[in-house]
Amino acid sequence: MVKYIPLILTGVLLNAFAQVLLKKGMLSIGYFEFQFQNFFPIVKKVAINLYVLSGLASYVVSVMIWLLVLARVEVSYAYPFLSVGYVVVTLMGYLIFQESLSWMRVIGIAVIIAGVFLLSRS
Repeated sequence: MVKYIPLILTGVLLNAFAQVLLKKGMLSIGYFEFQFQNFFPIVKKVAINLYVLSGLASYVVSVMIWLLVLARVEVSYAYPFLSVGYVVVTLMGYLIFQESLSWMRVIGIAVIIAGVFLLSRS
């Protein structure tokens, strides 16, 4: 199963990258109220936003990769690797969007990394 870790991580990282692209796209669209009159204008903005479209395309590819993973690896082995996405998104949020990174989050990241390492060794 260890030989599938690169495939697993590719899917997970692509999924995390999709999150960042979607965030970037929605930041460029800006804040909007959830009202019926806003529905079509917002849908139009979302539908033509390259960041959002790239994020959705990244999701599609990551799901295809995940299906390959599930066809080859026990789900109880592969699924914990999804938590690596939390680490990547947190770090990218900090680096790209200047989001806060408290000591509690850093400790949480360390625990996640340790957990994934232990599970990958089992």
